[in-house]
Amino acid sequence: MAITESNTLPRTNSGQRKVWFERIPASYWVVGIALLIMPAFASDFALYQVFGWTFILGMISLSLMFLGGYGGMVSLVQMSIAGLAGYMVAIFGDSAITDISMGWPWYIAIPLALIVAMLFGTIVGSLAVRTEGIYTIMITLAVAAAFFYFTRQNYIIFNGFSGFNGVLPPELFGVDWRQSKPFYYLTLFWAAVAYFSVLYVSRAPFGLALQGVRDNPRRMAALGYSVNAHRIAAYAFAALIAGTGGILLTWQSAQISPGTAGIGPAIDILVIAVIGGMRRPAGPFIGAFIYVLLKTFAIDVLLSVGLSGERFQLLIGLGFLAIVFFSPDGLLGLWDRWQEFRKRDPLLDRGEGPL
Repeated sequence: MAITESNTLPRTNSGQRKVWFERIPASYWVVGIALLIMPAFASDFALYQVFGWTFILGMISLSLMFLGGYGGMVSLVQMSIAGLAGYMVAIFGDSAITDISMGWPWYIAIPLALIVAMLFGTIVGSLAVRTEGIYTIMITLAVAAAFFYFTRQNYIIFNGFSGFNGVLPPELFGVDWRQSKPFYYLTLFWAAVAYFSVLYVSRAPFGLALQGVRDNPRRMAALGYSVNAHRIAAYAFAALIAGTGGILLTWQSAQISPGTAGIGPAIDILVIAVIGGMRRPAGPFIGAFIYVLLKTFAIDVLLSVGLSGERFQLLIGLGFLAIVFFSPDGLLGLWDRWQEFRKRDPLLDRGEGPL
């Protein structure tokens, strides 16, 4: 029997199969190469403070985007999950608070921290999925507030208001990962892992079922899918991403305290996700980049013109309102609308095209 070539793989114009790298969009190559060579021309401050912080906040916001964009569940507890993972790394690992920190090696402390973060996210998800809409937001906000006040008032485990300092990443392969370039590549790597993981899961059977639950939960239940089980699993997966971002955030500042996971940061994560766009995984990173730029430079600009640096939050709020008003899908939604506008036939717009 003759063996015929399968038609399931994409082909080029010459009829040959496309290899895997030829199926990657050109935009991925451009962004990927630009990020890889960034340390060649960017300053240490930009690598560590701007891009490193962008990747970290983008990961935490990505966990919120996954729940909201693919599951239809807006959670305000993602920053608390990230903060808990940071606390667990400080407690299980090394810190300057030697009376509390256990000093376990990193290959035990980091997995345990992520497991605790996932358990916490699963428990919160089990409570939140029993409600819908504004009630889900209120439950997750209440949990975030309770976590903030509990960590601030508990001195036995969380060291109260002061938290932990001296929380440093392990020096693997003889590299100090808190240096600007190593930390940049560390955060870039895990941000890429989180991004492509969300992209893969969204196209996997679980992700497609989760989107079906988002659009029509009654029909999915009638087809035999467990609606609550899919939603709780989504919370667990999002907690893993947020927990990874929380560990990196703790290493960046070398400390973790209740203020890291307070109500304000929890709202900031929501703002970042909405500004970038809640429908695609790239949105949270775009929103995080804009937020970090404003947080880093807007205060100096305001002070230079004689205004209080506290007006920074006003700029964030005004930008948030403007983007939501003109594009509920964030900046990526504005980009899509502009692309559609460019593709429109000008003759049809003037009524001169064919009837």
